[in-house]
Amino acid sequence: MIETTVESIRVSLVTQNRVVILREVGGDRHLPIWIGGYEAEAIAMELQGIAPTRPLPYDIMKSMLGELGGTVEQITITDLTDQVFFARILLDQNGRSIEIDARPSDAIALAVRSGVKIMVDDAIMDQVGVAMDVDDSDAADGSPGLVTSGDDASGITTAGERDAASRGKDEGLSVFRDFINSLDLDDFGKKRSG
Repeated sequence: MIETTVESIRVSLVTQNRVVILREVGGDRHLPIWIGGYEAEAIAMELQGIAPTRPLPYDIMKSMLGELGGTVEQITITDLTDQVFFARILLDQNGRSIEIDARPSDAIALAVRSGVKIMVDDAIMDQVGVAMDVDDSDAADGSPGLVTSGDDASGITTAGERDAASRGKDEGLSVFRDFINSLDLDDFGKKRSG
């Protein structure tokens, strides 16, 4: 398992899709996972220290677990099937280990509230992890959060592409690479002025 942290949450100016970027701790690979707008806001609010006016579902989950004597130990991104990620929330309830199936976006939102590790299966990072240049100026205060992306996505090299190049094969990462490449908005200004 590979430990990761939330690098940022990006919003494509073209498609308005949201993606959470998990960064490998002690490495240069990033794992992009598409998430919904509500989940993106919930993660970004917690990372930026913004308190909601009323508790969000993830705050309620954390409170309920605490009242029932449980704690979140870590979350894991365990599988990728048909371009859908799967996650597990690992809980401890008075010495009893419990694993709960979850969407990665919900698991990450709970993890950032609980201050626990976000782990990714090695095979998933090897398959869809990408190396990318991250511009710290995207977030106004340099902290992870919800940012719009007009970044130049050139220079992104997937781990699979590096392996394929060394073996002389072309291994595409389909929708994940396509999405990251869609963050390149060089033509955006031309379309607005034209």
